[in-house]
Amino acid sequence: MRLAVGLGVANEDWEAAGTWLTEVERLGVDSAWGGETWGFDAFTPVAYLAGRTRRITLGTAIAQVGSRSPAALAMTALAMASMTGGRFVLGLGTSGPQVIEGWHGVPFNPAYTRLRETVEILRLAMSGERVAYDGKVYRLPLPDSEGRALRVSAPPRRVPIYLATLGPRSLRMTGELADGWIASSFMAEHAAVFLDEIRKGAEAAGRSFEDIERQAGGVVQFGDDLDALVQPRKAGFAFEMGAMGSPEHNFYRDAYARQGYGELTQEVLRLWLDRRRDEAAALIPDEFVVKSNLLGTEEMVANRIRAYRDAGITSLRVAPAGATMAARLETLGRFVDLFNAVNAEASVPAAGSA
Repeated sequence: MRLAVGLGVANEDWEAAGTWLTEVERLGVDSAWGGETWGFDAFTPVAYLAGRTRRITLGTAIAQVGSRSPAALAMTALAMASMTGGRFVLGLGTSGPQVIEGWHGVPFNPAYTRLRETVEILRLAMSGERVAYDGKVYRLPLPDSEGRALRVSAPPRRVPIYLATLGPRSLRMTGELADGWIASSFMAEHAAVFLDEIRKGAEAAGRSFEDIERQAGGVVQFGDDLDALVQPRKAGFAFEMGAMGSPEHNFYRDAYARQGYGELTQEVLRLWLDRRRDEAAALIPDEFVVKSNLLGTEEMVANRIRAYRDAGITSLRVAPAGATMAARLETLGRFVDLFNAVNAEASVPAAGSA
């Protein structure tokens, strides 16, 4: 497995973010990722922080496809890849109707078709081919217009594209089209819910499932008192089920339901809508939090690393806990040692193997 973290941009202290990423790179982490909601965009922080690093891969997790045209994404991705010396990965996702329609003012649907067409146009544009595309969402050039099919004027290159998908059809599309998958609402114990669909998409397209990077993970926090680590994290899962989406449509809630937590998600939603937020959080089982993160003693955290590895995850993305940067870096350094040890045991042939 490879190791990934977030960019660490939580406020406007860009100098601190640069220090964080410099130390992350020094510790040997393979990649760092930044996303967007309705605050800072995904690309500008990555571009700024790229100048503070030399080796680490940098990516977006994720950039929202509904907020930009495929051509704009292609130009940005090519610029990022050029500035980073080929260290950039373009991570894309659909976001949700609350953000796309509420913040950007464009229709969310057809989200699946928009994502598929965006990836196909990106491949065409970044290859240097003339961009002529006749889709359901995008038609290039625009029919009955003065537009012409153009080639990108920047040097073409192949930029890896990762997709953040959750539903079965979108997961199969990931297997068909993408270089990697960015997980959310994921538990290693139920990995087949996601990975089986990606495998189906890959096989249908004549691709190898093993060529697709699979990224998942959670918060890392060490401690002997597991209950003290678990309880504060329940509110976040209640928020995810109750507020990240509408009562009718919540992709995260749907993903947990497919992993066997359908009754739980509906009850949490009911309490959340009744504004009984503390009760909604209390309803989250301890094992739900444990399976979604890497918490506890070193032995327990090592076992969670093994769980992700054995489930088929190839890139473990972690968020080190800590009230200060020094604390987060201490946690990350401790975790890196464990991660490397688990990786080393995975590379040692089992007794009696050929």
